[in-house]
Amino acid sequence: MSDKKKMGRPPSENPKCVKLTVRVHANEARILDEYCLRKGLTRAEGVREAITDLEQKK
Repeated sequence: MSDKKKMGRPPSENPKCVKLTVRVHANEARILDEYCLRKGLTRAEGVREAITDLEQKK
């Protein structure tokens, strides 16, 4: 076996290994999209921020 490094992207220190799929009402999607547009985030990043906020509200 060769000692050469593999080409490609290095592994993440904190990989996102859980896929979450949810259905929301059109109004909820609009609220998320408007928030993400204002903050310059993707939908996934907006949802992650919301989850982090929920944890901080404990």
